[in-house]
Amino acid sequence: YGYEEFIEGIKPVMDNDSKDISYTIEPGIFKKFCDVARNYKKDEPIFLAELPGKSRESVRQEMKKLTDEGKIERLYNGVYYRSYKTILGTKGKVSVEKFIQKRYLEADGVVSGYITGIQLANMYGFTTQNPSCYEVCSNEASTKQRKVDVDGRQIIVYKPVVEVSKENRGALQFLDLMSTIDRYSEVSGDEFTMKIKNFISTVGVDFEQVKKYLSLFPDRVYRNIYQGGLMNELV
Repeated sequence: YGYEEFIEGIKPVMDNDSKDISYTIEPGIFKKFCDVARNYKKDEPIFLAELPGKSRESVRQEMKKLTDEGKIERLYNGVYYRSYKTILGTKGKVSVEKFIQKRYLEADGVVSGYITGIQLANMYGFTTQNPSCYEVCSNEASTKQRKVDVDGRQIIVYKPVVEVSKENRGALQFLDLMSTIDRYSEVSGDEFTMKIKNFISTVGVDFEQVKKYLSLFPDRVYRNIYQGGLMNELV
């Protein structure tokens, strides 16, 4: 790259109607990357596919240069994050939670998945068990179940029973929770019902959507919904 392509340069622009030529200052690819990097927090993943550039290969080459210069870190092929030091002076790491959010829960800024398993049960107070891994259901899953390692943390990605959308995410997450809650829950009776209703309120579960997808889940979901005192919502 020359200076004009790498940093910034004056480039001609032709008016389609008058055919007149004017000149404008346009940032080069390195300056574009600097602008992009400023939009990311230090532990936030940067996906190659979302970066500007003439081609995927040219973007990859520039990212390699920035990695070699220590400006960014490569998590794995196509995923990077800004280099930084912790308050202890150690090498900073990417946030696995932010990776999951961006890669599996809201891919390309669109609702595409949800948290499930013990992690979900723990988040809403049904269990004190700490999950040994992250579990998500996501449209980004290419197989029924896949294990992914991100910076030493394991993520299990499940393929959802139907495509997850903004409209049905709450219902699908609720049905997923009710299909396993009898295995994970450490509470029962009124406390169990209270926590279930808190989950429904917080997530915004649409019971019309629940009824639409209920038949796709195991029969024990009916029993767990009954024990949660929610049968009225299904009729």
